[in-house]
Amino acid sequence: MKIVFDKCVPRPLRKELPGHDISTAEQMGWGELENGNLIRAAEEQFEAIVTSDQQWKYQQNLVGRKIAILVLPTNRWLIISRLAPKIRAALETIRPGDYVEVKFEK
Repeated sequence: MKIVFDKCVPRPLRKELPGHDISTAEQMGWGELENGNLIRAAEEQFEAIVTSDQQWKYQQNLVGRKIAILVLPTNRWLIISRLAPKIRAALETIRPGDYVEVKFEK
């Protein structure tokens, strides 16, 4: 799957997602794009976007999107690294237009 990481996603997560073609917003020259513009740019070239911005579902119109959005519960690497199996599993089943939140259970 072709995935783009939002600027808030810890880069080491890339190593936990083998088999995926992963770029970052910064690599694409999109580091300064705000959320709605980032989503529009990403859906032209990617199948999924990974973010830790919990507000997208409230701030953005996500209806009819061509890109899947995977939301992490935090951008803290210690937590994200423990959630890597859940993140991999979510990416295996996510489809265009899906909005999926990975939950952290204490």
